[in-house]
Amino acid sequence: MSIHMHLRAVAESEIRDDHTWLAAFMWKAWENHPDEYAAGIAESIDKVWRSVNDLYAAADVLDADADDSWELPIYGGRPVAHGAAAGPSDPPLGILEPPGVSRAAGFLARVSFEELWNVAGAEFVRAGWDEAQVRQEFLDCHTGLQGFYGRAAAAGHAVVRAVWA
Repeated sequence: MSIHMHLRAVAESEIRDDHTWLAAFMWKAWENHPDEYAAGIAESIDKVWRSVNDLYAAADVLDADADDSWELPIYGGRPVAHGAAAGPSDPPLGILEPPGVSRAAGFLARVSFEELWNVAGAEFVRAGWDEAQVRQEFLDCHTGLQGFYGRAAAAGHAVVRAVWA
């Protein structure tokens, strides 16, 4: 089974805080993902986003006085409540507003992937994953998220999140 976390940058004024509308918006964006990805307004992570979040949690170990910005790139923002007509196949959705997008971009710009990997990478290897392969996959995710959040923050956009199964 394929499962993805799909992130889409969008002007906050264009977002309706309505699950049905937002699910349709995100589905259309998902169908156009290659073009939106090329335009720099979309990013997705296949299956491992929880582990990428665990990698970012290592920021607490690196800097005990750090704020909680590490929580923003993957799970940041607020959930969008399902309406009364929502069905079981409707994706979970969330919105990270522009100030949160800026904080996420700042975190991703200043955090060292190497330092995070040095703290958390051994856990992924212990889980039986091939170290070189998983390290590269996480580095690719991190680099993609850095660019995506940096562009979204520079544009003053919000980020909408959907999980597609």
